[in-house]
Amino acid sequence: MTAALQQDLQLQRRFHQDSIQLAGKTIYINPFLYWRRFDSNTDRWLREPGQLGEEQIKLNRSRFYPELDWRDLDEEECSIKDASVEMFLKSLELISTFHPDLTAGQLLEVERKMAVTKKRSFERWVEKSFRRRWHQESRDRKRFERERFWRSLSEWISHETTQQAFAPFVALLFLSGFIGWSIGVSNVNCPPLLMSSEQTGIR
Repeated sequence: MTAALQQDLQLQRRFHQDSIQLAGKTIYINPFLYWRRFDSNTDRWLREPGQLGEEQIKLNRSRFYPELDWRDLDEEECSIKDASVEMFLKSLELISTFHPDLTAGQLLEVERKMAVTKKRSFERWVEKSFRRRWHQESRDRKRFERERFWRSLSEWISHETTQQAFAPFVALLFLSGFIGWSIGVSNVNCPPLLMSSEQTGIR
């Protein structure tokens, strides 16, 4: 009973963080709660960082991170924060699209609550998104390098000069194998002859 109550409290807390009550309506401030109403293009636009212009993001930095001095951030931190600003802007655009009757004051309330409750979750989501992108780019790069290697090898083998040089090499390899086999066969046949001659000498 206690575990069920705790789970219920956690769900209520999460729902409270992901929504706001305005004029008797529940407005979701978590953009992913609208996913059932997305088409594939909107879903891609929301999930992939880098869809908004750099200038637009820079203009809105202090709007969502008024406490930050961006000059103190390293490149990685700056990228994460910029992508989070992009998430804020996209989320507000989605909310105003799905709730066109919200006034400017109500949208400002949504923005304030979002800035307080969603900042860290947006940053975590962006970090995961960057890691997924890095892993995907790494896999693509390795696949491209493999394909380039096999393509180069195939072109090298099919080249006329390579084939001309390769034919004597194959013949030499075959000849070496034959000589090795012949020596091996002769060594196998020699010991019994030697043994019989030794036995004859002893008698």
